[in-house]
Amino acid sequence: MWFVRFFSSSIGKKAVMAVSGLMLLLFLCSHAAGNATIYMSRAVFQGYADELHSHPLIVIVFSTGIFLVFLVHISLGLLLFLQNRQAGASRYTVSTRVVSDSLASKTMPYTGLCILLFVLVHVFGFAFGPADELIADTVKRLLGHFFYGLFYLVAFSALALHLSHGFWSMLQTFGVNHPRYNGLIGKLTLIVPLFFLILFAGIVLYFMTGIGSSF
Repeated sequence: MWFVRFFSSSIGKKAVMAVSGLMLLLFLCSHAAGNATIYMSRAVFQGYADELHSHPLIVIVFSTGIFLVFLVHISLGLLLFLQNRQAGASRYTVSTRVVSDSLASKTMPYTGLCILLFVLVHVFGFAFGPADELIADTVKRLLGHFFYGLFYLVAFSALALHLSHGFWSMLQTFGVNHPRYNGLIGKLTLIVPLFFLILFAGIVLYFMTGIGSSF
């Protein structure tokens, strides 16, 4: 069948990578919006968490869907990396680079695996905490731990590096590549990763430094 041949091809795999990457980026945006309530107050963040977990079926279905998308994205990413390594080419061959991203492009599989490790640690830490502990207290306890917080900072740095190339690769696959827009795209490949890095790392530093001791 045509769709089997399409998804078996390199172009098909890259298309799935781009779509799954976009879905993960949208999830990251929603997650960032929820986590940003930490900057407002403990009560606002706890209210957000309580409202979210008051719909367990939606949480389970959504979490399962994101996990499957994440699994597909990682599997195809590693497969494309290995195939292109054997062919002696980079994962995405671009004739016109908008930004200099050689480090980001060369480390994509490694930053991807770092993100995977972070997700596993993150889920384990929050899913298997004390049953009677409020999520706000769990956040404060875990991120207030120096080495745990340091691991988060390293993971968020890897995420930013991954996004700096992945965002441009996604747009390229979708055909967004025009001299009129390349300047803006080049800026976005820096702004988008930096935005997430500042937001998420800021939360970690908020607790690591003791500024959030009254949270």
